[in-house]
Amino acid sequence: MRGDDPNRIAMGRSAGPRLALIAESFARLAGEPLVEGPDLEQAMWEASNVILAHGTEPDPLLFYANRIGLELFEMHADQLIDLPSHRTVEPALREARAAMFEKLERDNIVSGYSGVRVSASGRRFEILGAHVWNLTDRDGHRHGQAATFADWRFL
Repeated sequence: MRGDDPNRIAMGRSAGPRLALIAESFARLAGEPLVEGPDLEQAMWEASNVILAHGTEPDPLLFYANRIGLELFEMHADQLIDLPSHRTVEPALREARAAMFEKLERDNIVSGYSGVRVSASGRRFEILGAHVWNLTDRDGHRHGQAATFADWRFL
């Protein structure tokens, strides 16, 4: 790994080959690249849009967030890795998140999603215009879900 940012190193260790799956799934479903550049890991890490992903566990666990995602959620990589993704949402708002996941189950990608999230310190913010997609390999096997968004506002 290039650079000596311990968060980036930890994210790369936990995400491994799933970084390519995040980017490839998005490109296949959205019809456009998630990031541009010759070095996928660096492009994802340094992207100006938040990129997050979680696995397929019964209570899905986060396994990746890029630099800006960690900053927005006010976490270090060791706090984010294996955090149940539902813990980034206030309990009262989990029903709206579940409705989005129902649409995702049907369509494999949801664009324009907005929802309120909570950082580690309890700071609330609304994500605006997010893309959420299933992480599927070329054989159609699902490996989780991912999201990206460039706009948010603090509440």
